[in-house]
Amino acid sequence: MSIDISQPSAAHELARRIIDVDLLALDLRTCTRCVGTLENIETAIKTMQHVLEVTEIEVRLRKILIASEDQARAHRFVTSPTVRIHRRDIAFDTLESECEACTALCRCAAGTTCRIWHYRGQEFTQAPVGLIVEALLRGIVGSDTQAATESPIYEGVSENLRRFFTSTSGQGPTGLNACCSPTKQEGCCEPDAKAACCDTAEPGACGCR
Repeated sequence: MSIDISQPSAAHELARRIIDVDLLALDLRTCTRCVGTLENIETAIKTMQHVLEVTEIEVRLRKILIASEDQARAHRFVTSPTVRIHRRDIAFDTLESECEACTALCRCAAGTTCRIWHYRGQEFTQAPVGLIVEALLRGIVGSDTQAATESPIYEGVSENLRRFFTSTSGQGPTGLNACCSPTKQEGCCEPDAKAACCDTAEPGACGCR
């Protein structure tokens, strides 16, 4: 009796593991911290590609635009940008400094602060590739106990975020069209296409162009 091994078995496919990587951000078009962090995530995944292949692990990257207080609460969003692996923050602190790009979006006198990252004795305004790679390695070997116990504590929507959402709500948060709810807009198209997500040719119609 011969066995066809040209196609992977169902059991083999089920054995494949998935690592969920979430990027949560206030803006993915103009904010250098958020856009740069996304680029670094993609670089980290490419750097790890051979390891992911031999261990038969797939990385699933989600880009989540936080456009309202309701979304911030639903995602337990503390600071922008946030990177999570298996829903756990890859950093154990939430230090911030004023972000020029998000302050321009906010148009508020007090300004908007975004995340800064400490890694190996240095300070970064974008999540460093090395930090992301180390977090991916923990995900591969299943060593996430430290992340589970040291993730930032959620204490509700911060004043910084409230101010940002209040100031941007009238102009369509971070370039979003107001023809549909932020929840619907979150999944209607890619973050860099949000401004054109809704078809304004038909009043009240929503959807990808």
